[in-house]
Amino acid sequence: MNEQPSSTRIALKWGLFLGLALIAITLVMYLTDQAGNGWFNLLTLVVMVAFLILAMRDYRTSTGGYMSYGEGFGIGALLSAVGGLLSAAFITFYNVVIDPTIQQRAFEQAREKLEEQGKLSDEQIDQALEFSQKFQSPGFTFIAGVFGTLIFGALLSLIIAAFIRRNKTNPFE
Repeated sequence: MNEQPSSTRIALKWGLFLGLALIAITLVMYLTDQAGNGWFNLLTLVVMVAFLILAMRDYRTSTGGYMSYGEGFGIGALLSAVGGLLSAAFITFYNVVIDPTIQQRAFEQAREKLEEQGKLSDEQIDQALEFSQKFQSPGFTFIAGVFGTLIFGALLSLIIAAFIRRNKTNPFE
């Protein structure tokens, strides 16, 4: 009997790799004090796209060269959820246990940038930072990290699966 490879197993494997890559990127970003650097966001995007493509191609290869659009999307969504879970857990752990002052430094950098722009008064800057601090609890950071990565990964999966998919000519095979 011809056994169908598990899309879940492939998504979990590549999700673990994605999570480890996101942790490495975050760690380098934190250790070099580059939390506001846009290059790390671009690097994260490139890494996510690469792992989504690798996972979908891995699955397509293991099924004899075929993968439906829905299978590709499912793999990408699960992979993103696993990667987001690992990454968010690390970020929360880092912010709470390893370096609890990192958020305060980020707020100080944000204040400096806002003051340099000169568009807001000191009172408006204080209000903006006070509002954003409400969303910096460890629980909110964790949930936002998981769901943010999941949603972003699912959107990327919709696009990537359209290019990677390859349907069987006879769907009853």
